[in-house]
Amino acid sequence: MSLTLNRRQEILRVDHAGEYGAIAIYRGQLAVFERQPDRERITGQLKEMAGQEQEHLDAFDKLLNAGSVRPTALSPVWNAAGFALGAATALLGEKAAHACTEAVETVIEEHYGDQITELEAAGETELAARMTKFRDEEVAHKELAAAEGAAQAPAYPVLSALIRFGCRAAIRISEKV
Repeated sequence: MSLTLNRRQEILRVDHAGEYGAIAIYRGQLAVFERQPDRERITGQLKEMAGQEQEHLDAFDKLLNAGSVRPTALSPVWNAAGFALGAATALLGEKAAHACTEAVETVIEEHYGDQITELEAAGETELAARMTKFRDEEVAHKELAAAEGAAQAPAYPVLSALIRFGCRAAIRISEKV
């Protein structure tokens, strides 16, 4: 089984959009926490995770360019929505910011896992290996967020469910648009 060109483009487009959105979320969280005293620990964590997301985005930028794949037309929307989500969760406190990371990364772990399986079945081993590395880094973000008390965020079950729903919707939309 091999991937169609269209399916490969969808995979690259949506993953590029996801990394773009993740960086926007961290920018929103940092915009809040960097203005507050005694937030060095969380700002350091957020900057480190944002740095890894930037490495992922840079890799997807190269893959998009090499394959002449257009990015999602919704990048401005994901930028604004991601920043707003990041800022809103940061305003709710550190636990809510971590709950946001945990929810997003839970969806991304599943999403990358499905793509890795599809890519391996299609013989796209190089791309599958790269995405495995990215997925593992996303899982580390999720685990850090959980260890930092994500589940103790205000209204955690509702907050987490809403963020996961939004991520899944963004994935479906970004594959096509």
